[in-house]
Amino acid sequence: MGLKEMFAARKALMAHSKGDTEGAYAQYTALYDAGNLTDAKYLLPYSILLLRRNEFEKAREVLKKAEKSPGGITPEQRATLLTNYAVCSWKLGKTDYALELLEEVHRKNPCGNSYATLGYLLVEAGDFEKALEFNRQAVDYDDEDPLALDNMGQTYYRLGGEEGKKEALKWFKKAVKFKPDAVDTNYFLALYDVDAGDYAAAREKLEICLEGRISPLNYATNERVKELLATLPQ
Repeated sequence: MGLKEMFAARKALMAHSKGDTEGAYAQYTALYDAGNLTDAKYLLPYSILLLRRNEFEKAREVLKKAEKSPGGITPEQRATLLTNYAVCSWKLGKTDYALELLEEVHRKNPCGNSYATLGYLLVEAGDFEKALEFNRQAVDYDDEDPLALDNMGQTYYRLGGEEGKKEALKWFKKAVKFKPDAVDTNYFLALYDVDAGDYAAAREKLEICLEGRISPLNYATNERVKELLATLPQ
């Protein structure tokens, strides 16, 4: 990267850090498409924006380039790279491979992020016992982590049958105390409101979902939230 390109990349990163994701995305993309974005320091955050825009093929391409960053990558960057690559793989239909990557990341450096990401994908994979065992470990690791608590709720709600839904409620209630604007937690709590006939409460929670930042690791997509909203009586 030349001096001009480095300045532009830093400007994009600064915009990203200040929440200007659209501006950052445009600047990263211009640099990348011109062949001027080669440092993992910038490629990794760019990959996150691509993931949030559901551009999974391009995100995977960017991550492969980040792995070959001229200055090398740190262990922390490698963990981020593998995690993001796993999310790409999962979204592109390679769930088993995604789980293998995340298990490697978690084995080398167990942390809140690895517990949250792997825990969620285990729910997605559909193995109730395996997801439950791992997400219990995540809660033991940090019993105030809203993502770990939500993953426990989703494990029971989505994989545990009717009895599981009763157990899930307590986990969602714990999770929302630590993160009142959590997208998935509010979505599932809204489902309980719907079952109880409290449509006003459900609508309030679903509006919180739409105002939140929905990521590829959210069960509650914009489409799901809007579909549920459309079913509620006025």
